[in-house]
Amino acid sequence: MKLAAADLTRRIAKPGELPAGVLIYGADAMRVALKRQDLLAAFLGAQAEDEMRLTRISAADLRKDSALLLDAVKAQGFFPGARGVLVEDATDGLTDTIAAALSDWKPGDASIVVTSGQQLPARSALRKLFEATPATWATALYDDPPGRDEVEAMLAAAGLTNVGREAMTDLLGLSRDLDPGDFRQTVEKIALYKYGDTSPLSPEDVAAMAPATIDAEVDDVLTAAAEAEVQRIGPLMHRLEGQGVGPVTLCIGATRHFRALHAASADPGGPSAGLARMRPPIAGPRRDRMQRQAERWGMRRLEQALSILIDTDLQLRSAQSAPQMAVMERALIRLAMLARR
Repeated sequence: MKLAAADLTRRIAKPGELPAGVLIYGADAMRVALKRQDLLAAFLGAQAEDEMRLTRISAADLRKDSALLLDAVKAQGFFPGARGVLVEDATDGLTDTIAAALSDWKPGDASIVVTSGQQLPARSALRKLFEATPATWATALYDDPPGRDEVEAMLAAAGLTNVGREAMTDLLGLSRDLDPGDFRQTVEKIALYKYGDTSPLSPEDVAAMAPATIDAEVDDVLTAAAEAEVQRIGPLMHRLEGQGVGPVTLCIGATRHFRALHAASADPGGPSAGLARMRPPIAGPRRDRMQRQAERWGMRRLEQALSILIDTDLQLRSAQSAPQMAVMERALIRLAMLARR
């Protein structure tokens, strides 16, 4: 049976009995591994491997000895509970072996969980095998960011049930920006941070635990310029230069930031309404900070700021001999001084 990723997530959240076979496949090996991990933990329990109720078989070993799978499916364990056999990195070449084991499967046997680290086409024999009957599931995982249901299930599994609306918006944004493994680690870190704290998860909590990135460092120096913090610009610029961030990249980021402030300031409903219309959406502490910046600068000074940045961009792309990072730093200091007027 073909099962959408969201449907599989819902079944993992409320596990019943694992079917005879489950196929999870996708081009992103990390997504496949995380979903497989969630499935096995939900249906077999966290101690399944320690209690010898889970058998792992590599695709390479199964190619050498096709009897391994059926032997593991029929084997009886010492501990009570559901049993499973995991076949990792399977390809169409193992379809006949897996099909034979599924045809001999009886209630009480170990379920067969198969993963494939590639996007199987519709003509794939392995995919057709698992999609052909209601007794087996086949789920494709794509590179799309996790949906709200999947993020909520991840939060609930980590013990985070009291999540504010704005914090959820920020978490959904993080789920789009980070790869699946990093996002899961961030959720676990937030859960540890909030351990014993019954207050709702706030945007500030999310921001405090979010992984530091170069983009965040760029935002810091742009914030310093927009909020007239001249003394912070030099040290932040040196740090970014050491990380390999170029002056043109900084100029593009600064232009984008001040254009967003200008659009918010020009909105008939005011900066708050203007920022709410931004796509992608701006949420949490960053939105509040940009609203204050737009209100502080006003239309006229924001137009002056954009003029400075356009001139700087032209200068950076010209054949001038001045050090480019110094040119960009000078532009940001000019912006900070303009913000003080």
